[in-house]
Amino acid sequence: MGDDIERAHWAEVDKYLVETLIGADDDLAAALEANGAAKLPPVDVSPTHGRFLNLLARMIGATRVLEVGTLGGYSTIWLARAVGDSGRVVTLEYDPEYAAVARANLDRAGVGSRVDIRIGAALDTLPGVEADGMGPFDLVFVDADKVNNSNYVRWALRLSRPGTVIVVDNVVRGGSVSNPDLDDDAVRASREVLGMLATEPRVDATALQTVGSTGWDGFALALVVG
Repeated sequence: MGDDIERAHWAEVDKYLVETLIGADDDLAAALEANGAAKLPPVDVSPTHGRFLNLLARMIGATRVLEVGTLGGYSTIWLARAVGDSGRVVTLEYDPEYAAVARANLDRAGVGSRVDIRIGAALDTLPGVEADGMGPFDLVFVDADKVNNSNYVRWALRLSRPGTVIVVDNVVRGGSVSNPDLDDDAVRASREVLGMLATEPRVDATALQTVGSTGWDGFALALVVG
């Protein structure tokens, strides 16, 4: 019961922050509605997280963004809005049905022309992104199957330059990331990618815990420095 009350409070604060700082957005609301109608997993980033990604991209002047994990394109809309008409978001989605929902959402939001959706397992499509000369990217957002996070970060480094920012979502796992003995693939993957960032000489990194309507989690943030 205590956890339920705590989570309800987090959601209440999130609601206040969204109403105060972000406000209503018909295109984003329509995207979430379409995702629900298509029975996509309800694991989109929160509106406050979406705005964070949008602001981060704008702060660094990002015009080339790589997103690993499209789902229904909710976070992609936030990123595509940030890069402007001359920018480009390359987003990778395993499931063609999810990609179709995302394409419709992006087009409805008026940012479809800025987004290249590549369908298939990301580790299979990333070589094509490299071969097509899409990088180096200014910002990489990793929010896909957690067990491959370290592989995705390795690719992010291949497709980066000094100054590139890498964000890896869902690394705190409800606080479980601090338990080295937990038998959970996603937790092990989070510990692996955090350990990798800690020892990778080309990046400076940190991680932040978050609470809100999506529960207790957090993200890693890394700056490519060499």
